[in-house]
Amino acid sequence: MPAPIQVTVTGAAGQIGYSLVFRIASGQLLGPNQPIVLRMLEIEPAMKTLEGVAMELDDCAFPLLADMVLTANTEEAFKSCSWALLVGSVPRKQGMERSDLLAVNGGIFGPQGRAIAARAAADVRVLVVGNPCNTNCLIARENAPELPADRWFAMTRLDENRAKSQLAHKAAQPVAEVSNLAIWGNHSTTQFPDFENARIGGRPALDVIDDRHWLETEFITTVQKRGAAVIEARGASSAGSAANAAIDCVQSLHGGTPPGDWTSVAVASRGEYGVPEGLQFGFPVQSDGQRWQVVEGLQHDAFAKEKIRLTTEELIQERDLVRDLVPSR
Repeated sequence: MPAPIQVTVTGAAGQIGYSLVFRIASGQLLGPNQPIVLRMLEIEPAMKTLEGVAMELDDCAFPLLADMVLTANTEEAFKSCSWALLVGSVPRKQGMERSDLLAVNGGIFGPQGRAIAARAAADVRVLVVGNPCNTNCLIARENAPELPADRWFAMTRLDENRAKSQLAHKAAQPVAEVSNLAIWGNHSTTQFPDFENARIGGRPALDVIDDRHWLETEFITTVQKRGAAVIEARGASSAGSAANAAIDCVQSLHGGTPPGDWTSVAVASRGEYGVPEGLQFGFPVQSDGQRWQVVEGLQHDAFAKEKIRLTTEELIQERDLVRDLVPSR
């Protein structure tokens, strides 16, 4: 077997972290033949809970779990890691302005970015799950200028999965038949799930679902507001589905996307589709397991262009709100 790969999970004792670490340890993240060392970061008050999580991981006797590191020290958590999954963040509380939310999370993701640059392996890749993930990722990335911008990803895969499920239900088709579904922009209520370029059973989704009004209204709204609906139904935010999306995202980037298909992930814009350079923006992305690239040449009608404009503007506003949290170049 190959040498173990170090994988870091922050907020590992939280709801998403708890749903995630067992799947990582079982081999679902990097494959059935890749041993890992699982490095788990928590805040001091949660360390006792994290010890319980580690006991359960031990009790699973996962053959691929070579070792575990439990720590509240940020630099220790990222030591030699090749994949870092930044899950832990401060959720938005009632009455909290978005600027306040961004500021408090900047106090988390700025230091984590610096620690990753200082301690991680040379091949490190970073997936930010903790919300607001696009701008949290931008903050961490800008605090680690030593690392190439193409190492940083923010998770829009949960939105992609939600959108695929909605299209499959509407078309009365298995979800595996839905492909080429892109989420454009921010992981927020401005995101745009692109039905026009999606395919169902290899056919354009618009040919299969002859209800453009539903696609432009209920479909988009359901995907945009699904997180809030989950909170209302279960009294807590998405955990199992978010952990599943993180696994899916890394699998697509690490193992490659199917020929002719793509995955949705927020990456540092290089100006594609007119998006300002440097924004951490959701795009359709193809990967061969070693390199990734934004899918170019997709067409958008006036409706789609307006949706993409709105989510771009929101991300510009968020970037401007956190200027004080990123070092000047």
